[in-house]
Amino acid sequence: MAYFDAASAVPLHPIARQALQASLDEGWADPARLYREGRRARVLLDAAREAAAEAVGCRPDELAFTSSGTRAVHTGIAGALAGRRRVGSHLIVSAVEHSSVLHSAELLEAAGGSITQVAVDRAGLVDPAAYGDALRGDTALACLQSANHEVGTEQPVGAVAEVCREAGVPLLVDAAQSLGWGPVDGGWSLLTASAHKWGGPSGVGLLVVRKGVRFAAQGPVDERESGRAPGFENIPAIVAAAASLRAVRAEAAEEAVRLRELTDRIRARVPRLVPDVEVVGDPVRRLPGVVTFSCLYVDGEALLHELDREGFSVSSGSSCTSSTLTPSHVLRAMGVLSEGNVRVSLPPGTAEEDVERFLAVLPRAVTAVREKLGAPVSQTVVKEADALVVDSLGKRCPIPVIELAKVIGDVPVGGLVRVLSDDEAARLDIPAWCEMRGQEYVGEEPADKGRAFLIRRAS
Repeated sequence: MAYFDAASAVPLHPIARQALQASLDEGWADPARLYREGRRARVLLDAAREAAAEAVGCRPDELAFTSSGTRAVHTGIAGALAGRRRVGSHLIVSAVEHSSVLHSAELLEAAGGSITQVAVDRAGLVDPAAYGDALRGDTALACLQSANHEVGTEQPVGAVAEVCREAGVPLLVDAAQSLGWGPVDGGWSLLTASAHKWGGPSGVGLLVVRKGVRFAAQGPVDERESGRAPGFENIPAIVAAAASLRAVRAEAAEEAVRLRELTDRIRARVPRLVPDVEVVGDPVRRLPGVVTFSCLYVDGEALLHELDREGFSVSSGSSCTSSTLTPSHVLRAMGVLSEGNVRVSLPPGTAEEDVERFLAVLPRAVTAVREKLGAPVSQTVVKEADALVVDSLGKRCPIPVIELAKVIGDVPVGGLVRVLSDDEAARLDIPAWCEMRGQEYVGEEPADKGRAFLIRRAS
């Protein structure tokens, strides 16, 4: 089985396993106690904090260990907003942030605060000037991920941090996806990360608050972790997290070159091997091991099951999954195809042979899914005076796009096709299909049920 979902979680690094096992015998006691066992636990905790701080590029007393990366984000945003509540309650986020950031933004908005969501381009990249335009007199905090979790695009953190610094606004950076590859440059104010993203154990997050940043921890606090992460520290897991971070950093430069070559191979060959595919994300500013593509006329969940049967574990941002019927917010913000989406994220140590086998398997997996979804369109197509109408009401992606593709040739150049759909994904996938196939997307309009999407045949 080839595990290609490192953006979700990286397998436990051997150094993490060794450190975890070794510290179980020494790190079980309360590090706040002065007796021998407590002092031993304190030594382990302090050493782990120093190692993690060195990897981040901060002072040890600026770094707190939390119970997860999500908890670090929630605590960091809430504390920074509370610390600057006299300034205002305006928060800036990018449209492609991790859900933990967006959920915090929703909570602020529900409490009466205001949110500005900065748009991204088709590669998933923010414009630093857009952050500058979003800044206001009541802006308390800005957030920006260092690299995107779905498409791998790396953001211009340094430039955005400089814009925020000039305005006196702190910037929180979600570094979960990138910290294992290197420190985050720039004058950021707060940083969060999660150990299971670099090969440490799950249940350990990092929250860094630079000295001088106004911060007021919310909720009940105690004396642990500077009052920012109450509760007994999981010292063996923390030690393993810090040890594995140091280990992967030592291997990062060489492994990044190797994984980038493998993902470049996937980026280049998938469109040649599989017709009607869009590779998404920035081709240059991206994480070494992540490549994401979307396949027209493919159910994303079905394709993932097909690849799983072939021995490959991949993930998807497709709207067609068992957990959601709406497109990925990242793909939607980028304006790219969402149906049949596959994210391949290679963990360190991925064998070249596994990548070659994936490239051999993928075409027949996509073909098999497309054949299963090949629905007849004779019962769904009618003619109006000015357009051909495809009734896809009640049908989920990618059926509306499949039916559109089958009938576009039945209208003359300049003619219209109206696709009736009540699937939210159609708002993203039909325009994306037009972009890929050189057809003109006219827009959408209300219909008796759902929406009518208008496409003009351009070629």
